[in-house]
Amino acid sequence: MKKILLTGAAGFIGSNTASALLRRGDTVVGVDNLNDYYDPARKQANLEEVRATAPDPEKFIFHRADIRDADAMEGLCAEHGFDAIIHLAAMAGVRASIEDPHLYLDVNLGGTLNLLEAAQHHGQPLFVFASTSSVYGRTKEIPFVESDRADRPLAPYPASKRAAELLGHSYFHLFGQNFTALRFFTVYGRRGRPDMMAYKVLDNIFHGTEVPLYNGGQMHRDWTYVDDIVQGLIAAADRPLGYEVINLGRGKPTLLADFVRLIEEQAGKPANLTNQPMPAADIEYTFANIDRAAELLGYAPTVTVEQGVREFWAWYQESVMGVHGT
Repeated sequence: MKKILLTGAAGFIGSNTASALLRRGDTVVGVDNLNDYYDPARKQANLEEVRATAPDPEKFIFHRADIRDADAMEGLCAEHGFDAIIHLAAMAGVRASIEDPHLYLDVNLGGTLNLLEAAQHHGQPLFVFASTSSVYGRTKEIPFVESDRADRPLAPYPASKRAAELLGHSYFHLFGQNFTALRFFTVYGRRGRPDMMAYKVLDNIFHGTEVPLYNGGQMHRDWTYVDDIVQGLIAAADRPLGYEVINLGRGKPTLLADFVRLIEEQAGKPANLTNQPMPAADIEYTFANIDRAAELLGYAPTVTVEQGVREFWAWYQESVMGVHGT
């Protein structure tokens, strides 16, 4: 069994990753600063779910800390002697990054630098970095493939993630640090963030929250259920690959309008979304080539969009609406 440092442990993907690692018997040292990008109560609820469902809750050690605190990251790596670092902590969101670019670069690049330095000083645990399909910008290469130069980001968020990928390569080149960057494609599912589309559509249906539907829903996204992403993350944490950049998606894009329709069918009520033009930092299509993930990680996504929406709806009822047993 392994000891793993998991940053962003209270968040959407982080809490699901923590649960999966604990189920297989690993010790997870979770780090999260519980910031207010969205309601910290949602993150606290995620942590409670992680502890409640863990076979051995004592194997989950949580620290409220900020990855921008270099001394704190050094201290954790010195104390625990990690086998791997799964680095999910970040300021997320393409559109929000336009409003506060300094924060995004400080957290996403500066925080990653602190963790790479700590890893370098304390045994070089394998480093898995959460990147994003947004680094591809408006690429003409469809499906998106890792050999794309990805050097035309459309906003500070993907620019910060691409910069961190490149920083990882420098640590591999200079020090032999194993660094795997995983480019996530439109993740959704259990414990999802309130600012993500699936969650927002249900909030619109049940609470009347105003939600934009960009381009009339005529945008394709490679919707990928969180369990499949977690499968890829854990596989990467088990494999020293040198330096690699790997797509994690489903490899089967779905029209946004159809995704919304599936949510409406589960909820049994229509959404009332506001049609708006596509923002300048957005794109019409995401589509992952997942051949490299299959080859290097044994990655094989299994959750269909229909199944994923059903599971998300079940979680939303229980954990957000408080409806049990439905």
